[in-house]
Amino acid sequence: MKILIEQYGYDKERLSKLLDPHYYTELRDGKAKIPYVGYFLSHKIPDVVFILPKVFVIDGKAFGEYTPEEIIDFDALKAEHKANVFSLSVWIYRAIKLYFLRKDKAGEEAEIMQNVVSHQGPSSETMIDIILSLLKFDKDHKNLFAYITRLKHSGQNKIHWQKTISQTQALIQNGKPVYLQPRTKHKDINFDEELIVLFYSVLNYLSQEFKFSVRPAFGYDLLRPETIQSMIESDKGVRILRQNRRKYFTDEMVQLWNLLFTFFEQSQYVQSKDNDDEQAMLVREFNLVFEDMIDSLIGDSSLPSGLKEQKDGKIIDHLYRDSSLIEDKKQIYFIGDSKYYKDENDIGPNSIYKQFTYAKNVIQYNIDFFNRKPNEFEQENLQYRDNTTEGYNITPNYFIRGHLQAGQLNNYSDSNLQLVSVDGKNYKISFHFENRLFDRDTLILQTYNINFLFVLACYVQGAGEHTQKIRSIFRENIKSVLQTQYDFFAIKPKVQHEAEQFLHDNFQQVLGKVIAPYDTSTNCMALALDQKADNKETLDLIDQYFYRQPIPKDHLDITPDTLFGENEQTRLFTETPVIDKNLKCIISAQVRKDDKQFDLFNLGEATEYTMDSVPSVSLMSIKYLMPMPAYNIRGYYEVTDMKFNTKTGGMKFKLGQFYPLGDTPVNIAGKMRHGELLSLGYIEENLYSQKP
Repeated sequence: MKILIEQYGYDKERLSKLLDPHYYTELRDGKAKIPYVGYFLSHKIPDVVFILPKVFVIDGKAFGEYTPEEIIDFDALKAEHKANVFSLSVWIYRAIKLYFLRKDKAGEEAEIMQNVVSHQGPSSETMIDIILSLLKFDKDHKNLFAYITRLKHSGQNKIHWQKTISQTQALIQNGKPVYLQPRTKHKDINFDEELIVLFYSVLNYLSQEFKFSVRPAFGYDLLRPETIQSMIESDKGVRILRQNRRKYFTDEMVQLWNLLFTFFEQSQYVQSKDNDDEQAMLVREFNLVFEDMIDSLIGDSSLPSGLKEQKDGKIIDHLYRDSSLIEDKKQIYFIGDSKYYKDENDIGPNSIYKQFTYAKNVIQYNIDFFNRKPNEFEQENLQYRDNTTEGYNITPNYFIRGHLQAGQLNNYSDSNLQLVSVDGKNYKISFHFENRLFDRDTLILQTYNINFLFVLACYVQGAGEHTQKIRSIFRENIKSVLQTQYDFFAIKPKVQHEAEQFLHDNFQQVLGKVIAPYDTSTNCMALALDQKADNKETLDLIDQYFYRQPIPKDHLDITPDTLFGENEQTRLFTETPVIDKNLKCIISAQVRKDDKQFDLFNLGEATEYTMDSVPSVSLMSIKYLMPMPAYNIRGYYEVTDMKFNTKTGGMKFKLGQFYPLGDTPVNIAGKMRHGELLSLGYIEENLYSQKP
């Protein structure tokens, strides 16, 4: 067996002795490299050649210990590495074959023709497939073999008394006959046992060739590896099996016969001097296989059309939905890009720019969806933009690279998913405006390394529960990283009306810093401020109108209303001001139906009122205005300004805070007139207390 490394520069002369020229690319100075990964078996050596991915070059050494030239000859490996190398070679082979089948099933013929080389000889299986089938049969039928062995030896040495008495002479000793040559029971040739001996002999032969371990065949005298090789070269193995084909009747023995016959037939064909064919399962661009491996681990298979394959021609490697970072009731798309690099290669600026573009396109796709079909978008349970604050949710975005550590060549079970620091930071941020985390142009990008062997095993065996585990690690990591850069707070309005007005009046001050991602029942919003910025002015403004509580470390998606005490609950309006109830300071004002703000007055949302003429009361006494739309009253407004219109002779009142008298309007038709100056006590005793 020969071991080569993808894209490594070998001496051309040495490669030419192993491979035909169309399998390598010539370089300068007599060098050549192989652009393929996979399995190759041809008449030229003849021997099995495994071409491993370049990820197995660690710090310039194959497996972290050898030069790539040293491991061309498999026997040069240390004993502890040989079994591992054959095992991982088989994993790579199975991954390429699965990739071929997945792309073929998906109807991606163009990619297969461009990327995969598959020659399997006269059989539908390569030699590696046959070896794996033999190993699997041994694993699945070990109890069957033990049963046949016990059955074969049971009764083997029992005396056949009828033959002994009739065919031998007895001696009389102490009056009793003694038979010195008893006849024992002999069985016919056991063809099942012969097949088992041949099976274990073949496994032993292959284990010597490929250095994998097999369980010992106790109780059987096996054929030597040299004998099996001779049976292959002379075609004796095929002839013996053909002669005994009809001696096997159980399903298991028939299956074993087929496996052994295929093995000898294929081995004889491959080693024949007249054979110019080859067996190969190679992939030219292994990065596409690695991309498919990662996507099968973390990606969503069912995605809306136009989301992964974007309008500008870009195709996102990996895309899936998961819980939002700030709260876990709504979801957002996580964006990933797998990078098949050598360990020492950094991710370049072009890749970073492209990844940020992916995120912008995904955001715009969902905003377009929301604008076109808001009801359908609501049913998708996605959150990208908050209309209350015009803040944008955080879109997680990351690179993921295959990684190997020396001494970990047999670790297929641990993901070893690690966040990579670049220039001392474990994230990269792109923005238009500083200190605006919830701006649509503020984008976060991370880089991760993952155990290549773990991904390989998940691809071949199926990811199962590992998918959600890996996704959870991504989500928890980016939450933790964000809390190292930003201080997060939950904020809750002190007075609902005033808080809404504050957001309107201070839009530029809080844009991108505040978002309302939570369920409306919490009546809370999230505030994020860059730790390096001067946030005193923003916090002073916020604290005037909101209760504010820090979100605990590592609990970014906490239910926010649990952070506030009983004395930190939102009031619908400010408390009624303390005024002398006997002081006449509230002017009544009839609201006509053609008034633009007619429907807003009793809701407490009107901002101004115009009287056709100056009221005949003391203007200095007017502090409040009680509107009467359709002669219904529910409360009164603070008057913040009064202006006389010289052209019309009217009076315009600027309205401030609304103070409700109760929850429902009361009709007072016939009880009072427009333009009267009233006291609060009179209104409460004679007007609002009277039900319609």
